[in-house]
Amino acid sequence: QVRLVESGGGSVQPGESLRLSCVASGMNFRIVDMEWHRQAPGEERELVARITAGGGTNYTDSVKGRFTASRNYARNTLYLQMSSLKPEDTARYYCHVPYYRGSEWWGRGTQVTVSS
Repeated sequence: QVRLVESGGGSVQPGESLRLSCVASGMNFRIVDMEWHRQAPGEERELVARITAGGGTNYTDSVKGRFTASRNYARNTLYLQMSSLKPEDTARYYCHVPYYRGSEWWGRGTQVTVSS
């Protein structure tokens, strides 16, 4: 059973940082591409960052230079380091595996709120 569990969200002020984590289980973590998505109230879910099985990354324009995705193969954990947070980064953040054993997989998300 594939399971993705996010943590690390919270409420912060603009300019502060957070690190999100996603622990993966029930899958071969080393061979899957992984993604972070986010969804703000009333908005569609959007892809924020993608990290390939080999560690290559790409980001949506609005977070380039501020967010960094990484993965720890020994801990089966995906990370999203978020710096210089802005109110428009407020959303629920989801860990996503776009393809594994014929399916896509989602975590339940972790809430990030950026407000002064």
